[in-house]
Amino acid sequence: MKYLLMICGDESAEAHANDGCGGWSEEMEQRGVVEGGAGLRPPSEATTVRVRDDELLLTDGPFAETKEQIGGFVLINCANLDEAIEIAAKHPAAGYGTIEIRPVLDVPPEYV
Repeated sequence: MKYLLMICGDESAEAHANDGCGGWSEEMEQRGVVEGGAGLRPPSEATTVRVRDDELLLTDGPFAETKEQIGGFVLINCANLDEAIEIAAKHPAAGYGTIEIRPVLDVPPEYV
């Protein structure tokens, strides 16, 4: 099953993001569970898109005004939620931020 790990933290967590993952990435790639991922630029560089009544509405900045923002993501493929939790708990960001785990919908290719 595929899961998306959303790596979240407050803006002070950006300093940690530059430290790398302390071997986590290498271990997970060896296990064959990582299918992709990336760090994200700061929320101040975000653009939010909405369409209401056929009108395009653009907003600078993140969708939500919160203390924690998504700073990166990892797509993993593992046996079940228990394994996804074990993988997320090993990520260094779990020690200073939050990792939200979401199952990925199984969508037929013709709908993508």
